[in-house]
Amino acid sequence: MDLALHVSDFTGAGDPARIAPTLAATARAADTTGFSTLTLMDHFFQMQDRAPATDPMLEGYTALGFLAGQTEHLQLGLLVTGVTYRHPGLLAKTVTTLDVLSGGRALLGIGAAWYEREHLGLGVPFPPVAERFERLDEALRVVKQMWSDDDGPFAGTFSTLAETLNSPQVLRRPHPPILIGGMGERKTLRLVARHADACNLFAAGPDVIRHKIEVLAGHCETEGRDPADIATTVIGGPDPLEATDDFLAAARAYAGLGVSTLWVGAPLGHPDPAAWVTRVGTEVLPRVRDL
Repeated sequence: MDLALHVSDFTGAGDPARIAPTLAATARAADTTGFSTLTLMDHFFQMQDRAPATDPMLEGYTALGFLAGQTEHLQLGLLVTGVTYRHPGLLAKTVTTLDVLSGGRALLGIGAAWYEREHLGLGVPFPPVAERFERLDEALRVVKQMWSDDDGPFAGTFSTLAETLNSPQVLRRPHPPILIGGMGERKTLRLVARHADACNLFAAGPDVIRHKIEVLAGHCETEGRDPADIATTVIGGPDPLEATDDFLAAARAYAGLGVSTLWVGAPLGHPDPAAWVTRVGTEVLPRVRDL
């Protein structure tokens, strides 16, 4: 089992001038201690259910481009891009740029978006949830065409592209992994079965995760996919440093269900996230890899 690092808070840096060096040090710590992936949030305001919306928040793909130059091994992505934030053709171009500049380390994490306040705040259209899922399905079809040899037109319900030209193409073939985040059984997991290489589920306990995996397998049968081709990943759970035994017990249970990656993150406002990552990478990660 792998560990991935999710960075969702920049308050520990204190002064905004310290955000860049703090984030770089955190990424390098993850890179050198063996984390498989580093993700950031795709938000413009901090999530108001966990911290003040006014807390610092970086635009995700700009920050990932910065981290591509700070690291050598980590897969880099957003957990997860809101489908409403970027035109799908430009999203494909953005992730392609990240993949090329990182040497083939880009991940496309994507979801239907949910944070209405930041949409309204910055003037981003926020359609009803049913339409957002329709847009997600169409956006993934656009992205896949952009990452293929077909540079012809695309005509959808929400997007019309005269030519899906994408040069240079992605380095990772056939394309960067597509991960869809969310637990919804009727729409989200159905789109995972249709389009994705991985799903990301919340750490709701082994029984819940087992059920979600079973639901996904049913959708895979409908879509003609082998469930074994889709990685199951989980985010959340006990603190790997403060509750190591509980964290490892949960990891062991998830590994038994076939979960391949656990996402962890430093506590909110941690003054030295790089040190936290180093400790997790040296003290906990080797034990997780044995599961």
